[in-house]
Amino acid sequence: MTPPVQTPAQTQAMIDEVLSAYPPKVAKARAKHIKPNDPEGSKGCEVKSNIKSRPGVMTIRGCAYAGSKGVVWGPIKDMVHISHGPVGCGQYSWASRRNYSRGTCGVDNFVTFQFTSDFQERDIVFGGDKKLAATCKEIAELFPLAKGISIQSECPIGLIGDDIDAVARATSKELDMPVVPVKCEGFRGVSQSLGHHVANDAIRDIVLGTRETTKQTPYDVALIGDYNIGGDAWASRRILENMGLRVVAQWSGDGTLNELCSSHHVKLNLIHCYRSMNYICTTMEERFGTPWMEFNFFGPTKIVESMRKIASYFDDAIKEKTEAAIKSYQPFFDQVINEYRPRLESKRVMLLVGALRPRHTIGAYEDLGMEIIGIGCEFAHKDDYTRTSLELGEGVVLYDDPTAYELEEFARRLKPDLMGAGVKEKYVFHKMALPFRQMHSWDYSGPYHGVDGFAVFARDMDIAINSPTWNPFQAPWSNAA
Repeated sequence: MTPPVQTPAQTQAMIDEVLSAYPPKVAKARAKHIKPNDPEGSKGCEVKSNIKSRPGVMTIRGCAYAGSKGVVWGPIKDMVHISHGPVGCGQYSWASRRNYSRGTCGVDNFVTFQFTSDFQERDIVFGGDKKLAATCKEIAELFPLAKGISIQSECPIGLIGDDIDAVARATSKELDMPVVPVKCEGFRGVSQSLGHHVANDAIRDIVLGTRETTKQTPYDVALIGDYNIGGDAWASRRILENMGLRVVAQWSGDGTLNELCSSHHVKLNLIHCYRSMNYICTTMEERFGTPWMEFNFFGPTKIVESMRKIASYFDDAIKEKTEAAIKSYQPFFDQVINEYRPRLESKRVMLLVGALRPRHTIGAYEDLGMEIIGIGCEFAHKDDYTRTSLELGEGVVLYDDPTAYELEEFARRLKPDLMGAGVKEKYVFHKMALPFRQMHSWDYSGPYHGVDGFAVFARDMDIAINSPTWNPFQAPWSNAA
């Protein structure tokens, strides 16, 4: 029988019990990052975040390089992105995000390729500026249709002090193409979040607003912070086009350099991943007066809510098309819910993903009758947790940058029916006989955004929880019982 939902006091007692395994100093520090949810609290969400992880504990965070190369710059398809440093970082990040993109690989689409300057010991000693310049020239010769190059710095570059700015300026002039230096050394900041910020700053300073466009309409929008994992951006784009809007730029899944350069003409920026791209939206608002809003296309409730909010920025023609689109979607939504909700009703979910997805997927789970009993983020900031808190019930446990130990212990006590986290956690919970979905890249499935994506999402949650694969196994708490 499913245990009842915990009260805030019960949740706090559970937190105290888990943290009691730590030395007092560590327990005191970690207690600031784990709280029972209080959506109506007078002080707002009190979870501490965006603070350096404790030394000596296992964290699932990534680094600034991952935030820049793996998220913001990497999906731009007609540019070559150099992992500047030893081969390891680039190899580890190679094609791991499933950023779908159209085009011919190696001709006008380089997303699935991995380019590295392949630092050796002599480069650490004598510097890699000359090697970087030679790499850029070789890329221009081998791939003449590449529209630009980004230089994604790894840790050694910052440590030895290579001047990638100077190399980029000289090479850009010589090759007559944008060469963008991005100082995203992995040791910078406390997580991949600073990498997002650094990447946005590079776009702001070198790329944004550098090209004009002749064709403009009153309904031009940019799709910001959607990296087309499993085709998510395409699913979102179909909804926007059904509303009568014209998507002229995708930042950055299936996106192009020209879209980044010329999208300052849009009438509205629509941001999906708030944490990774709010910086550029703020810049465009300040510099060009472009309004922006956050939207959520996970699940019917949030899709309809977001569509109407987006339509409110435009005229009656768009509002009418929006209502017509919603009406056309409803039978499909009803069909999916009628098929899967009886199989998923009252199933309990724990989540630990980046910063956006824990919050944005809540509505989709609830549309299927599922309940979120624990939620956390790898690199969220305070405003992310404030938004997330309002979507959750009282007493739900919130955990920021949890250690492997904490996440496992919360799962043992809360007994969820499903865990949604990253690939580093996947097999731990499989060994615990706990159904799992990899929620960074949709576990090789997708899309999960949009109308069609909701059906894929529902099917995958059903497959994970109700698969007969789990029948021969028992969770550790079942054995103990």
